[in-house]
Amino acid sequence: MAQRRAWTADLGATPRADLDSFLLEHSGLPGPRANLALVDAAARSLPEPTLLDLAGSPEEYLRMCGTAGLGRLLADGPARTEVLTLLRERAADPLWRVREAAAMALQIIGDADRTDLRSVVADWVTAPDPLVRRAAVAGICEPRLLTDPATARAALEACRAATDSIRAVRRDLRADPDLRTLRQALGYAWSVAIAAAPEEGLLDLDALGTDDDPDVAWILRSNLSKSRLRTVLDRRS
Repeated sequence: MAQRRAWTADLGATPRADLDSFLLEHSGLPGPRANLALVDAAARSLPEPTLLDLAGSPEEYLRMCGTAGLGRLLADGPARTEVLTLLRERAADPLWRVREAAAMALQIIGDADRTDLRSVVADWVTAPDPLVRRAAVAGICEPRLLTDPATARAALEACRAATDSIRAVRRDLRADPDLRTLRQALGYAWSVAIAAAPEEGLLDLDALGTDDDPDVAWILRSNLSKSRLRTVLDRRS
């Protein structure tokens, strides 16, 4: 939070003509980790025209900032089809960091209104594109958002739907990279959802354990390695 406030102050003091250079200079790229605190500050503070410009930028970091900011635009007022459509496109962006920013955008929506978040997730998790389904799962499976029963249940429902969508694909077609990306997200998302709603979630965990599908088995193993889920299982026993 303190980092976000500091970056917000810096952004507020930066003229639009210098903003792109400022963001790129402090992006952390090229490098292993982008400056997500700056992305968050930009998303939550920059004006709408600037965010829309950034969301269309060919520069990866600038597009990240703009994409995350689409969540703020959606949270600030009535749902706008064109903004939501653009965010959905960015959820399937070729650049993985931009896809992460799309999940951040969903979380910004959830910070403002959990009902709106649940509505978007319920729609996206049934999308034909596995990357859009992945954004839905990654967006809602965030501990800070799962403090009310309705959203915790929605996270479980999203994990179920996304897992079912993998199970429904013929096994010889599952090497698709986008489907693998969805599987990777489910490799941690179930543990977040179960920790938020253990009574219902543990029933899902038991069902996953009886499934002989190899990708479901991988998802289960990955989640069982997470400390948050081990804590829930220790309490159960």
